[in-house]
Amino acid sequence: MPADPLTISDRIQNAFDTLTRAERQLAHAILENYPASGLGPLASLAKDANVSAPTVARMVQKLGFKGYPEFQTDLREELKAKVKNPIAKHDTWAEGAPSGHVLNRFTDAVIDNIRHTLGQIAPETFDEACALIGDPARALYIVGGRITHVLAEYLFLHAQVIRPSVTHIQSTSNAWPHYLLDVQPGDVFVIFDMRRYENNTLKLAEMAHEKGAKIILFTDQWRSPVHSLSDMCFSSRIVVPSAWDSAATTMLLVETVIAAVQDVNWSETKGRMESLEDMFDQTKLFRKFT
Repeated sequence: MPADPLTISDRIQNAFDTLTRAERQLAHAILENYPASGLGPLASLAKDANVSAPTVARMVQKLGFKGYPEFQTDLREELKAKVKNPIAKHDTWAEGAPSGHVLNRFTDAVIDNIRHTLGQIAPETFDEACALIGDPARALYIVGGRITHVLAEYLFLHAQVIRPSVTHIQSTSNAWPHYLLDVQPGDVFVIFDMRRYENNTLKLAEMAHEKGAKIILFTDQWRSPVHSLSDMCFSSRIVVPSAWDSAATTMLLVETVIAAVQDVNWSETKGRMESLEDMFDQTKLFRKFT
């Protein structure tokens, strides 16, 4: 059988929308401790995920395997491919630290997250999203959650300079419904929603969708419930060796969006940047060394 370029993790993410609730619970369990979670007996995986053994068997078949043994064979092949190059195994990111040091383990996880995430993004979809975000004829609304508000604020700060009519919605504020009063069909909402998905964010997305807004969602590999309402969805791998999820891959996407959107209407953006610099000079906000 020819080698499948997709990893088991890729297969799970591609099939996620077709999985039942129990199968999604199993998918979470596999990805949470991937790939070690799939190396034990079927019964152990079912117990760890708190699902039945038949649920494991069904999901494995949905992923394209004849059974659990074939699933494990592919998983072991993935592991072999990762360690077959002794030079690559020897190399570390922080040269003064051992390969098992958190500096190197964390960096390896982030780079793997980036690789898998970018492999799932269609360039034409990314370009379409950037065109919408950069379109000055559409009002742009940006919203994040308890943790992801940092990403939303970062995008908002740059989008404010790049184009007019940009609003940062404070999703944790009781006043956020006020922002929806002036939303017109075709306006754009950029929404950040990672696990643990927030009820306020889903309700805001539902109301924006009802008004005919375009929704661009940045979420994790398991996808926020907002996914079902979104016009474009960018799912980032977020699992790292930490009690906290990683925002590194999502930040990479945000910075790439900023780089692309600034070129959508560069002449207008350049004029806005020059005007802003003039105002900075007048306020003497920043020190000048020349």
